[in-house]
Amino acid sequence: MMNRSFFRAAALGTLFSSALPAMAFAQATPATLRPADQGWISRIEEMLGKITTLQARFRQTAVDGGTTLGTATLDRPGRMRFDYDKPSPLLLVANDGRVVFQDRSVDQVTTLPLDRTPLGLLLRPDLRLSGDVTVTGFEHQNGQVRVQLVRTQSAGEGNLTLVFSDVPLALLGWSVVDAQGRTTTIALSDVRLGGNVSQSLFALPKAD
Repeated sequence: MMNRSFFRAAALGTLFSSALPAMAFAQATPATLRPADQGWISRIEEMLGKITTLQARFRQTAVDGGTTLGTATLDRPGRMRFDYDKPSPLLLVANDGRVVFQDRSVDQVTTLPLDRTPLGLLLRPDLRLSGDVTVTGFEHQNGQVRVQLVRTQSAGEGNLTLVFSDVPLALLGWSVVDAQGRTTTIALSDVRLGGNVSQSLFALPKAD
């Protein structure tokens, strides 16, 4: 059985890029985008901006190849929940501008500002892949589109790569690379868009 430290590191890798202070203010280098690439970026912005709710199963792969499964729920703007299947004791909830990570096995919670997490970009009400967000990589091949993003003024905090199918254009998952170069990947399945989501899911965990 995988130990608790593995689960904790893997879950944090989903959302957080543990930035080193010396690297946090590195400037982003924009990708060279052709007109066709720019067209895809515009379509992706529009598609993501239209997502109100999303529910899906996920498979998370950590840097050591270990995998965990769970259920993801997004309610844009600003709310998200990652429930990890047992035996993982972890829970991640975003709401009220914060992300709270809970390790239920030791009743420990960690709170960070949502705007310091890569996936906070997806939960913005004004989702734009420009300005304070820079596209640093773009790839379209084998029926998939990959867009690599960083925060413009703090590229050293890590990057987020969103993965889409091209026909139809749909979110397949993402990968997060932290400041130390460690990659965590999320693959989505059974994705459901729209519909009502219980707001009780986004109550922020608290230590007892």
